[in-house]
Amino acid sequence: MASNEPSRWKDKPPPARAWKGREGRSREALAAEQDRAAGGRHRRMVDLGDGRFARASIELKVLPKTRRIRAYLRWSDKGRSPAEYVGEVAHDTRGANLAQAWEMARDAGLLAEESPPERSWATSPAVRSVMRGNRGRDTKPEIRLRSLLHRAGLRYRVGVRPLPQLRRTADVVFPKARVAVFVDGCFWHGCPKHHRPATKNIDFWREKIEGNRKRDAETDGLLRQAGWTVLRVWEHDDPVDAANRVIAVLRPERATAERAGLQTMPTQ
Repeated sequence: MASNEPSRWKDKPPPARAWKGREGRSREALAAEQDRAAGGRHRRMVDLGDGRFARASIELKVLPKTRRIRAYLRWSDKGRSPAEYVGEVAHDTRGANLAQAWEMARDAGLLAEESPPERSWATSPAVRSVMRGNRGRDTKPEIRLRSLLHRAGLRYRVGVRPLPQLRRTADVVFPKARVAVFVDGCFWHGCPKHHRPATKNIDFWREKIEGNRKRDAETDGLLRQAGWTVLRVWEHDDPVDAANRVIAVLRPERATAERAGLQTMPTQ
């Protein structure tokens, strides 16, 4: 709906779902909402000049007198929080209004896509955004697995080196039992089921993934030589099945009972 159309809410204010976000959401959830509306994190950039960029957000406000929803582009710059008026929106949902506001900001020339830094292997801002979004720790599969293991009464360490002298960290470590669990991403570790070869920078990515596979195999061998049991879980694996695998190693005599209990547990 065009921003210059009359307000849809003449007799009463617009519903909260059209402009107000749900209370209590984390910063990560708020950022993800803005990313979706903008079409990607790399599309939320404001050019500050001198090669500097800032990631912006859209703020929605309701004017009490006119009952119109106004959109503002906000960002941070050296302790200041500048804002630029974008226009009026009038959709029924906050998501649709944010998406329209981002398009309006883009059409007005207020946004820029940050270029990859010099010597970056990312072939585009979009690729760089995806790669930066890959977490090295506390991924969703890791958190789900840890939650199930904790509910089963197991205690562990997170993101530590099984062998102090070896610069390799495991995602879940049971030092006393000498069990190391790795939760591997399908892309980065070359999952045989889900890995799809890159279509750009083909040689680089092939060498990168092959190098990761060799490193994983080397890590497994070194840990086993030192008396450790190594378990590898793919991010696509069912978290309950993965948790049962760990329990079967740590509590072989109770694995059947634990399995029956975990099957009823939520995985989210």
